[in-house]
Amino acid sequence: MVIVTGGARGIGATTAELFSARGATVWIGDVDADVAAATAAGIPRCRAAYLDVTQRSSWDRFLAQAIRESGSVDILVNNAGVMPLGAFDAESEATTDLILDVNVRGVLNGMRAVIPSMVARGRGHVVNVASMAGMIPIPGMVTYNASKFAALGASLAARREYAGTGVSVSAVLPSAVRTELTSGVQLGNGLPTVDPDDVAQAILNTVRTRAARTSVPGWVASGWALVDALVPEAIQRAVRDRIDDRRALTALDAQGRAAYLQRIDRQSKDHAAHPPAAGKEAR
Repeated sequence: MVIVTGGARGIGATTAELFSARGATVWIGDVDADVAAATAAGIPRCRAAYLDVTQRSSWDRFLAQAIRESGSVDILVNNAGVMPLGAFDAESEATTDLILDVNVRGVLNGMRAVIPSMVARGRGHVVNVASMAGMIPIPGMVTYNASKFAALGASLAARREYAGTGVSVSAVLPSAVRTELTSGVQLGNGLPTVDPDDVAQAILNTVRTRAARTSVPGWVASGWALVDALVPEAIQRAVRDRIDDRRALTALDAQGRAAYLQRIDRQSKDHAAHPPAAGKEAR
């Protein structure tokens, strides 16, 4: 069985479709349970249930249902993520909490929820969907950058910790993806853009390659590593100024991004009302 978090839309939904097309049984977990159910209804061998990745108890309930109905977890795709943008000093504490809890705690919770049973069986694979923002710092994304650097670091560390157990951990780092997450954002001009299909295919490929880190497109991570190692910061800054890497601060389309921000605002309020550290979740 394959579990895909944040699978109601975008990369997650496309990933669920791709695994299903290869004959896998797939479970979608998402806080937007109705949308997830509608997505799953259009995919063969796919089911959906409510999952708040920030809450361990939600993971327990989700996994209990999925395992009861479909057996053991062979592959986990930790895809759920949020991307509010804007000036760091104007970011609310609630928004900071949401980004870190979904993008970092969600990844850790997912790995903690499935890896022990994978180790016990001697096989399993985890794919954590990070971002090239986990390698490339971008103005207007301070907390998002922090969360994706953390997701990449957690993936690489867990990979080493579980080496030799039969359980592999891979990180996939997409460039700018044409999904609702980037709605209202001017894409291109320096950072390549990709489609959800490209990312889903990279996720699927890790089942074969078990690569530690895969960027989408494939050349971006190695290219940036060379630039960061060899090009002086002053030159990098000049090039960044030329391509206007501050667009997340200065050129957001408020109308084009409104629907996504409204959904994130609702999620942020719900999250603030039920933080992971409350009650039994503090463990």
